[in-house]
Parts: sequence; C-alpha cells; structure tokens
Amino acid sequence: MLRHTRKTSQDKKGLKPKSKRKITFLSLFWWLLWLAILTTSIYLFLGFGNLKSQMVLAAVQQLEVAPGEILHRSQTKLDDQSGNVWQVVLFKQVYPGQIVSINLRLVGFPGTAELFHPQPLKITTAKGKVLSAADVFLEEAPAPTIGQYDVKDVLPNLPTEPLLLSIPLPGDRFINISVPKSVVQEWQKVLNSGTDN
Repeated sequence: MLRHTRKTSQDKKGLKPKSKRKITFLSLFWWLLWLAILTTSIYLFLGFGNLKSQMVLAAVQQLEVAPGEILHRSQTKLDDQSGNVWQVVLFKQVYPGQIVSINLRLVGFPGTAELFHPQPLKITTAKGKVLSAADVFLEEAPAPTIGQYDVKDVLPNLPTEPLLLSIPLPGDRFINISVPKSVVQEWQKVLNSGTDN
C-alpha cells in the first residue's frame, strides 16, 4: 500500500510540469501571434509596406484657411521607381477676387534624393504625351526633398488615365512616380471643386 501511495504522488508530480508546459506554450503562442499582428498593423499604418497595388486614400478636402480663402486638396502617398515613398498633394487655393492657383507638391521622406530647382516637372500620359509644369520654388525649397509645381494650365489637359511624374535631379536624371488613374480622378475633382476664377 505504501508503494501504491508513492507511485500516485509521483504520477501527480509528473503531470503538473507537463500541464504547466502546455499553458506556457499556449501563452507564448498567443503572445507571439498578437505581437506579429501588432507589428504588421503598425508597419502598414505608417506606410512602410511596399504594396504593388497602392491603396489610394485620397479624398477631396475643402478647408477654409482664412476668412474667404478656401483650400481644396487631394493628398496621397505614392512610391517612386526605387520604392521610396512620396507624399503627393494637389491643392487649389481660392482667394476672393483673385486668380485661382493650383499646385502639385511632392514631398520626399528623409533619405530620398535632393531635388534640383528651378526645373519643370515632366508629366507623361499613358499615350506618351509629355506636358511640363513650372517649378514654383525659383531659388530654394523649404527642404531639399520638396518640390512644388504650378499645374493650373496643365491639369485641364490631363486625360483621366495613369500618369508618370518625372522630377528633375542634377545631371539629367529623374525620379519617376507612377500615378494611378484613381488619383488623377481625384485631381479632376479638385480642379472642378468650388468656384473657378
């Protein structure tokens, strides 16, 4: 009887570590799964994911920045040919009694190439038509990776199709950004929003 009691207590002792291992393993599994989901969510939220089919979250926004001054804009992030992310903002400023201005601002994140000013932006349509937009920064930009171009005369002539933006760099080089059709449609909405002068 004594042997039987010892064996039972040893069996119970042998089971406890195994059940603790299962709980520890399951806890570790769920913790790692949660960590993977969180990391992926943050990665995609910050826009570091290099997605081939870029989601366009742009929407035409209308803001009153000062009494009587209305700003219409479309803003999105697009990749260049090297995978660098650029913030692409098309905005129309409407001032009472003044001429409307429409500009395209391209902002490269730190580490992208320094832009060359003043040089026009080259815009190529899917059918090969090339248009150019004048550089607004005649001498110096607020930061070396920012370009801003006057597209008031160019935008009405753009077909609603994918485009290629070519940003000039020193030495006849360019940074190329593909613009999907959906973004061009947003730009057309900005062009047609509000009152044109």
